[in-house]
Amino acid sequence: MRFRNGFWHLDDGVTLYAHKEYFDIDTDGGKLTLYACASPISCRNDTLNNPVMTTEIRAVADNILRVDVYHHAGAASPKPAPELPVSGKAAISASSIISKDLKAEFSSNGLSFSYKGKPLTSRFSRLSGCMTTPGGRYIAEYLTTDIGETYYGLGERFTQFVKNGQKVEMWNLDSGCASEMSHKNIPFFISSKNYGVLVLSYGKVSFEMGSEVTECAQFSVPGECLSYCIIAGDSIKDIVSGYTAITGRPALPPAWSFGLWLSTSFTTDYSEKTVLSFVDRMAECGIPLSVMHFDCFWMKEFQWSDFLWDSRMFPDPAGLLRKLHERGLHTSVWINPYIAQKSRLFREGAEKGYFLKRKDGSIWQCDVWQAGMAIVDFTNPEAASWYKDKLRELSRMGVDCFKTDFGENIPVDDVAWHDGSDPMLMHNYYSYIYNKTVYAVQKEMKGDDAIVFARSSSIGGQQFPVHWAGDNVATYPSMAGTLRGGLSLALSGYGFWSHDIGGFEDTTSPDLFKRWVAFGLLSSHSRLHGSSSYRVPWAFDEEACRVTAFFAKLKESLMPYLWQCAKESHGKGIPVIRPMLLEFGTDDEVIKYLDQQYMLGPSILAAPVFREDGIGRCYLPEGKWVSLIDGSSEEGPCWICREYDYFSLPLYARENSIIPFSKDGMGMLRAYNASDSLLEGIAEIHNGTCTLYDGGFAELELITTTGKNSSRRIIPIRKGRNTL
Repeated sequence: MRFRNGFWHLDDGVTLYAHKEYFDIDTDGGKLTLYACASPISCRNDTLNNPVMTTEIRAVADNILRVDVYHHAGAASPKPAPELPVSGKAAISASSIISKDLKAEFSSNGLSFSYKGKPLTSRFSRLSGCMTTPGGRYIAEYLTTDIGETYYGLGERFTQFVKNGQKVEMWNLDSGCASEMSHKNIPFFISSKNYGVLVLSYGKVSFEMGSEVTECAQFSVPGECLSYCIIAGDSIKDIVSGYTAITGRPALPPAWSFGLWLSTSFTTDYSEKTVLSFVDRMAECGIPLSVMHFDCFWMKEFQWSDFLWDSRMFPDPAGLLRKLHERGLHTSVWINPYIAQKSRLFREGAEKGYFLKRKDGSIWQCDVWQAGMAIVDFTNPEAASWYKDKLRELSRMGVDCFKTDFGENIPVDDVAWHDGSDPMLMHNYYSYIYNKTVYAVQKEMKGDDAIVFARSSSIGGQQFPVHWAGDNVATYPSMAGTLRGGLSLALSGYGFWSHDIGGFEDTTSPDLFKRWVAFGLLSSHSRLHGSSSYRVPWAFDEEACRVTAFFAKLKESLMPYLWQCAKESHGKGIPVIRPMLLEFGTDDEVIKYLDQQYMLGPSILAAPVFREDGIGRCYLPEGKWVSLIDGSSEEGPCWICREYDYFSLPLYARENSIIPFSKDGMGMLRAYNASDSLLEGIAEIHNGTCTLYDGGFAELELITTTGKNSSRRIIPIRKGRNTL
């Protein structure tokens, strides 16, 4: 939110209680507390009618400090609020607090932060403080920015990847993928100087990333208190890992979820016959398929969500699910947290008080999505249990996954939540509690196979994968914007991400579909889904079937490698799809701005083709790079710009990397180093024996997958024949 009219003046009606003069420091209670008054003190009389701003700083974890800034301490503590570790180890002196290598220090210049003695940022004291506006009070913090410093993250954002110069508000909306708004608002940004800032609020946090005051990253919240964390490290990886350490690491999705998902699409006509014909045709085309997804109209119109199959189209749903399982597939169905008035569940939920209410005690209803729909109040434990029971019935029937759509656009006016939560905070938090509720059912019923396919999210939502981008459009600009959203979300702690291949809205051209297939099948999770038309490849042309089969099989062969990446995400919080700067840092100025290419895990660079003329372009950082498609090699740093057919794109292996593949029933390693080009079949794994043909690698991480089961071993490996 903007409070200033230029740099020198405040907007009309705005009063600022700034940190003008720090007059006291307290080091009791395991924290550093700073007291600053809004006007300078020249005599005792100046202590009267002089508002005081208080800043408390404590350690949360290694290299993570929490900062609480408040004006009136007696203001109501807002809930819900993110839950963090209670405290970390800290060294406190008369003017500083240190968590491992991160230091907050007070001096005559005010409050500053440094890491291993290197300055990170500091408070611009005379701009920061409590703002009284015609619309109420806000606490705003202005942190200084350095020359050339760039900012990233803030959730899944489809605007420019580098956030400098942008105003960004944390407010979940059913917004699509082509605006400044988002389904997933995460009040966490990362600086190219290797620190991050997490604002501890589910509310409408507003960021001005060098847009209000060009030399500051400013953020503000309504009310009398602002809390945030500073997270520092040696690399951007450290920052993402630190963020997920305190907000939750992503769960490990089941291995089958990494395969290709096929959707019935949204408003298309489909029945058991249609679904089975799609599955059979995919097999005929040689396209490996893992999941069959049933979108909204598996339920009868005007009755969403009642969790009952439309008997006109699906007379024997349990039988259909069994047939799909017999074909080796898993199943997914669409749900949302809204109950239409015509639903069989409406009367039951209304009588038991399970829906969000107005302040007068009546049920909040609207006609925006479903006629007379109500919203399940997950702050009521009984309502959450009731909702879970309905999902358990579907799980017992044979449903393997729930697509948790919606959860945005939650009302804030004239509403009362069961547990008394602040409506403004519940707006974003609702997505978290909704997905947490559904994921809990999945964990209970499916164990290690637990997964949801979610659209909305907020702080901590990365714990419940997988998330998909939402409603993109069948255009090249939308495809590129979708990638920008995924890269921003990755830097917001989300390990697993998907998007609608070919675009959700409109019907894509055969050309764009084939380009998007390559991008989609080189993402952590891959789904063919559309709105008013099917996304089956034969709907475009015969070549689309062959392209889809090619990249689906390529991804299938990469599964041992992707599983390693997934475990790293689960264990350390590092996402599978990675912006280039996550792997290579920002010392190379080019890397800071790259948003049309990415790393798939630590070793594979992918650059989707975004042009109708087939020209693909990417930047290769320093080192040797080997094409996974044709085995050619390039020496970086350099730009690659050439024409690619539909079976190719810039797809390179990083030097000194070992990539496990699966091929024709065998495991296989490929190694890439500075002295050799691609060495095909360096190590073949078959019948319990590994033969290493070249290399010199000390050990091998062997992952084998059979059906739903995966195993992992670390084994020593020598040139020649090795018994596994």
